[in-house]
Amino acid sequence: MNNLSLVQHSTDEKVRHAAKAPIPTVLTEIYSDSTNMAIWQRELCATLRRNLAHYLQKNSPNLNLTRIIEADAIERDLADILTDFADHEALRANIAELVDMFCCLFDLPRAGLRLKVLEHAMCPRFHVDRVPCRLVTTFCGAGTQWLPQPLVNYPMLGANNQGLKDEASGLYQDENDIQALKPGDVALLKGELWQGNEGAGLVHRSPPANDTEKRLLLTLDFVR
Repeated sequence: MNNLSLVQHSTDEKVRHAAKAPIPTVLTEIYSDSTNMAIWQRELCATLRRNLAHYLQKNSPNLNLTRIIEADAIERDLADILTDFADHEALRANIAELVDMFCCLFDLPRAGLRLKVLEHAMCPRFHVDRVPCRLVTTFCGAGTQWLPQPLVNYPMLGANNQGLKDEASGLYQDENDIQALKPGDVALLKGELWQGNEGAGLVHRSPPANDTEKRLLLTLDFVR
């Protein structure tokens, strides 16, 4: 595939890398056994980002939308999202494109959508998701933080950290190990339930809270 930037590590069968590129076809790299994250380094429309930031600060919306979106009725199922936002048509078109791509990529008849405004870190500790794969993108605010798989001490996830903070538990060795998505980036995070990916799920967390900045986060999940 052209124009891909791959973070390569050893040839151990459990070593995974992140595939990154400014083109949406990079998302197909998620099917590679050696990939546990695919990042479309997308440039979100500056006008949409600016309008969203202004809307979130002015309106302080308490938005936490969860719903099932049918692959054959995406526009209908998104029709009432943020209707009081002046640029709502552009936002809905953006979301519709992502739902369509997600459903097509994984041959899904529907997707589970969550659109949430965050003023605090939703998942402040590093963790892995018990899902096959999740799409994550931040329209406004800081992006999701993640750790390259070869740099993670997986036994220190969860209760094994004995209550210590991530930076003190031995989960990772250096603050510079922490990577972050940029606003607009579209990432596929391979979870623990992806066949053959057990013990190698993408380790990630919400970015530290910023008292002056709200986040608008979108996630898409498989739905049975």
